[in-house]
Amino acid sequence: MAEKKHDTGFTVTDRRMFTEDGELRKDKDKDVDQVSKTSTTATPAQNAAPSNVSTIHSAGDGGSVAHDVPPAPSPDDQQAQADAYRQSSKDLDSRVELSGGSAKDFEMSFERFLASLYMTAMLQLGLMHEQGGQPHVDIIGARQTIDTLSLLGEKTKGNLTRTEENFLQNSLYELRMAYVEVTNALSRPPQPGAATGTGGR
Repeated sequence: MAEKKHDTGFTVTDRRMFTEDGELRKDKDKDVDQVSKTSTTATPAQNAAPSNVSTIHSAGDGGSVAHDVPPAPSPDDQQAQADAYRQSSKDLDSRVELSGGSAKDFEMSFERFLASLYMTAMLQLGLMHEQGGQPHVDIIGARQTIDTLSLLGEKTKGNLTRTEENFLQNSLYELRMAYVEVTNALSRPPQPGAATGTGGR
């Protein structure tokens, strides 16, 4: 018995530009031509960035890349959001205190921020790993984290306490030394028999 086809009211239209073989679909040639004509006949005013959007040009890899940056929120919007954030934080602190914890354990300080970057870099260097997990080396990520710490040192010069400055410099010293050791180990060719653990007799 043949099944009845129910009219769902939906129409399925295949909008893919290419066939399964990777060739441009014939019915899409017109669409491509139409898009090209539209883009070439646009007026300069239509192509210009909106006046309320800033454009940043960065010369990376010898080229210039434009990024649209949305305008900053108004001072009133920023204040309202800051107040809402503070209220949410107070509510969370109250729940933590009621559960027997201390809200002070979650307060962020500059030293805690530095410590989190230090731990991140150690994980990226493969010198630490999560409990039950395997070490994983992300040498580019480690370099960026170390450079971030260095950048923080430059930008906060003269504004840190003696303890914060010592913590930052000690962290940078240890991480740079570890980075050099890890990169040297990675660039060193494997020793014969090291992989299998069987050397020559």
